[in-house]
Amino acid sequence: MKYIVPFIVLFGLSACYEDTDVTIHEPGVYKGKPDSHVESYEAREDILAKRFQQVQTDR
Repeated sequence: MKYIVPFIVLFGLSACYEDTDVTIHEPGVYKGKPDSHVESYEAREDILAKRFQQVQTDR
């Protein structure tokens, strides 16, 4: 029992660890993967208009 309590305490304290590394980003540079869901403004507007007409037909 006296070996279990320190183990539980150490295990519990290990969950409080926080990584302190700082990530520095360059302004204006996007380094992520390209967005595959990009649509033009007109295409999004058409999709939303169709969706609106499907729901609001009773008004």
